[in-house]
Amino acid sequence: MNSVLFKGNKVNLKGNNIQVGDMAPNITLKAKDLSGVEIAPKGKTQIIISVPSLDTPVCATEAREFNKKAAASGVEVIVVSMDLPFAMGRFCSTEGIDNLTVASDFVSKEFGEKYGVLMADGPLEGILARAVFVLKDGVVAYKELVNEVTELPNMQALENFFSQSCGCGGCGCH
Repeated sequence: MNSVLFKGNKVNLKGNNIQVGDMAPNITLKAKDLSGVEIAPKGKTQIIISVPSLDTPVCATEAREFNKKAAASGVEVIVVSMDLPFAMGRFCSTEGIDNLTVASDFVSKEFGEKYGVLMADGPLEGILARAVFVLKDGVVAYKELVNEVTELPNMQALENFFSQSCGCGGCGCH
């Protein structure tokens, strides 16, 4: 069983432990307008950001940073949390988030379980751990499970991944 830390205390995760090279589970989540958001469709590159809640300072900062990066890169960025779609919509309006998509896993927790980021115990039991996945044509191309939930992911590592992988000619990174 995978685990992360929350304020230095171990939190177990439940679900699949998907790795780079694995087929990414294809699922549909709820958008802020209750429409469907497809995760891992064939023929697309997506950056999937898993966060506990957009209503926390670290998650809000992360969403703002990825909103800027999404505007510059043209890659589809999706922030997934257990927040209700209406709250996600208010967050995006208040923060001026318009370059990324927000998606809620509140209905079935399917994303959390299939991507192995659902916290199984601890104070945040039942919500998502912080992680970043890059999915290319339905395959996990990059994964970072952030060790300490209260910290941001390694943005430099993600930028390095894209700068190294873009020599392939047409990978959809830009």
